[in-house]
Amino acid sequence: MYYVRVPKDRVAVIIGRDGGTKEMIEKRADVRIFIDSKDGEVSIDESESKDPLNGMKAVSIIRAIGRGFSPEKAMRLMDDDVYLEIIDIRDFSGKKKNSVMRLRGRVIGTKGKTRRLIEEMSGAEVSVYGNTVGIIGDFLEMDIAKNAVVMLLSGSEHSTVYRYLERRRMDIKIAEMGVYYEERERPEPEDDEEYDEEYEEMGEDEPE
Repeated sequence: MYYVRVPKDRVAVIIGRDGGTKEMIEKRADVRIFIDSKDGEVSIDESESKDPLNGMKAVSIIRAIGRGFSPEKAMRLMDDDVYLEIIDIRDFSGKKKNSVMRLRGRVIGTKGKTRRLIEEMSGAEVSVYGNTVGIIGDFLEMDIAKNAVVMLLSGSEHSTVYRYLERRRMDIKIAEMGVYYEERERPEPEDDEEYDEEYEEMGEDEPE
């Protein structure tokens, strides 16, 4: 039996309309799920599953939905090579609310631009919810997206992060051909006006 606690405002998303999302997870992962709506505690019984990893996959799916991902995106975690990473913004900002909000805004970007670019250029899914940034992706997607997020949380300029994502595009193309190699040092391209736009207003990400 596994136990996961999720924010109360995400319980309804885990359950879904007429229990549809909960039933979908149970069916795909071959587990039974019990939800306490009062405190947000979710129990996952994997005892009858034929695959011992399914319980852990169900835990990751529940955690992902709890951190703002849509059930559809969270279901990627049923794949053996896809993982969930949760980054706590407070590890970079301290506990001051204003600092957390500022760093949230750096990752989201103006009207969600930065988050969308990270997703588009890495192939990973990214969710900014509360004090956390969640990432779903395979090994390469996770490596690229996590590095980009950490760079932003550590104070790198947006233009620097965008250039980093551009450099890693080649890794994605090579991986699509079935070959992966570690990132090599490459000369950083000259500034591109398209990526010189700095973050101007506080972004606000909506849970899916």
